[in-house]
Amino acid sequence: MARFVNCTPHAINVQTEQGIITIPPSGISIRVASEQVQVGKINGIPVMKTKFTSVDLPQPEQDTFFIVSTVVLQACKEMGIQRDDLIAPDTSPQSAVRDGTGQIVAIRRFQVL
Repeated sequence: MARFVNCTPHAINVQTEQGIITIPPSGISIRVASEQVQVGKINGIPVMKTKFTSVDLPQPEQDTFFIVSTVVLQACKEMGIQRDDLIAPDTSPQSAVRDGTGQIVAIRRFQVL
C-alpha cells in the first residue's frame, strides 16, 4: 500500500467510499524560489510573470507520494522537473467537499500536472 507524506502546512481530508481519511502535515516544508519578470504594460500598469527558479524537494522513496501545493507542481513543471511521486489536492468543483459556509472541508481526489 502506498504511503502519503503531506508536505503542506494543513491536514488534508480525503473523502473516500469508506469515509474521510485525514492526512496530517508531516512537518516537511517545500520551498519554491521565484522572481518576478515584467512581460508588458497595460495602460501604463506593469504586467508581471512569476518565474520559478528553484524548488527544494525531498528524495523519492519507494511506494511514497508527497502531497504538495499546486504551486509546487507548477514550479516543477515549469522547471522541467519530472517526478511521479508528487501530487496536490484537487480543489476543483468536481472534487472539493464544502461545508454550509462554502469552505472546503475535504477533497475527493488528487491532481498532477
